[in-house]
Amino acid sequence: MTDTVFTPARLHDATVRSFASDNYSGVHPEVLAALVAANDGHQVAYGEDVYTARLHQVMAELFGKKVDVFPVFNGTGANVTALQSLLPRWGAVVCAATAHINCDENGAPERVGGMKLLAVPTDNGKLTPELIDKEAWGFGDEHRAQPLAVSITQTTELGTCYTPAEVRAICEHAHSLGMKVHMDGARLANAAAFLNVPVREFTSDAGVDVLSFGGTKNGMMYGEAVVALNPSSADGLIYLRKMNMQLSSKMRFISAQFLALLSDDLWLKSAGHANAMAAKLRAAVQTIPGVKPTQATESNGVFAVLPDGVAERLRESFRFYDWNAAAQEVRWMCSFDTSAADIDAFVAAIRTELTP
Repeated sequence: MTDTVFTPARLHDATVRSFASDNYSGVHPEVLAALVAANDGHQVAYGEDVYTARLHQVMAELFGKKVDVFPVFNGTGANVTALQSLLPRWGAVVCAATAHINCDENGAPERVGGMKLLAVPTDNGKLTPELIDKEAWGFGDEHRAQPLAVSITQTTELGTCYTPAEVRAICEHAHSLGMKVHMDGARLANAAAFLNVPVREFTSDAGVDVLSFGGTKNGMMYGEAVVALNPSSADGLIYLRKMNMQLSSKMRFISAQFLALLSDDLWLKSAGHANAMAAKLRAAVQTIPGVKPTQATESNGVFAVLPDGVAERLRESFRFYDWNAAAQEVRWMCSFDTSAADIDAFVAAIRTELTP
């Protein structure tokens, strides 16, 4: 009897490209290599491995201070766990109405996290001290959930980016009211690449208390990290992560991916490339009559309104999502592996649909 070697079968067409989400992309080859390298032998489970220990050191170097790092499985888990650590049972979170925690997490912050969300409409996905004040009231009123935290998203769901000064102003205002600040950094790398400043300038140095550090959208197979930038403000993360089913027994595989991303600025290079492809797409489509961009392109997403029926026809070849179907507004996302040829092909298809 001879041993057989398993040969994996590819079940998808690898030539098909999508502009629906940066989650559609595969794993960056350097991240995949890091997973393979971390796979040999045994390591202590539940975060007592050498990769997670090294990740703490790297994150401290990145943010310029001692931080607590808690690798988790996904973004919703990171956000819920991070926000819980900032709040008592009666606490509420002020956020933009478009925030992922408000629109795309199926009520997990409120149902699982047990917190009230106080959503504020914005024009561009960004909060300001003045907008925060629309819900930051009723302190001491036993009939109102207490607004004790602010959550901002960097970059926002509309692809816009907070400047360091804007983040600092929010943190100073929130702290003056006795509130703490969480940053949903699912696309933190895209913000750092766009701003071209050290990430600490718009996180730890600006006053953010706890951060959800994204990895999956930037070339990781899976995994995010809750980073307590101000550990004294984030209580009980070591317990909350387990309670929220976000404690990985084989944590070395999440940590090893982050180490690969953060080595030699791979995270910035990958995000910068995705941003550049979005800028290329934006520059091309805004010259096509009938395409109306709706938001500033400050990361890896382009938002635009299309004439009636065009989106449906384009989706026969390229998948992407409606952002506001009633307004015929769509969202196109670029990834670390989006190529210039991908952009050219997509733009050509749009031109064909809109050429009389």
